[in-house]
Amino acid sequence: MSVYTLVVTTPPHQNNTATVIEFAESILTAGHQINGIFFYQDGVLNASTLTSIPNDEFQAPAAFVKLLNDHQVALHLCITAGEKRGLTDQDGVININPAFTVSGLGEMVELTSTADKVIQL
Repeated sequence: MSVYTLVVTTPPHQNNTATVIEFAESILTAGHQINGIFFYQDGVLNASTLTSIPNDEFQAPAAFVKLLNDHQVALHLCITAGEKRGLTDQDGVININPAFTVSGLGEMVELTSTADKVIQL
């Protein structure tokens, strides 16, 4: 069994984001473990409550929340990258999906240092 960390840098409407979810499900089905998914750069947009994806398209944010609920895969959001893209959880304005944990690059270092493999998409 290997432990993986996934780093998502693509927004919810790009194909690579769907690939991350398929890859994560394959990892878990094969009996491996994911110690966390870290959302960085435009990947933080997967945590935005303001994102609206047409119903006939793949719902990446909902798929990440399902990974959390079904497999307890922690979803870490880089708050610095989020703030640069308008995400906030301060001053009474919260537009970050509560399923995501507000984190920083220190959390990414911890995740990657305890993983056997790190995959960035």
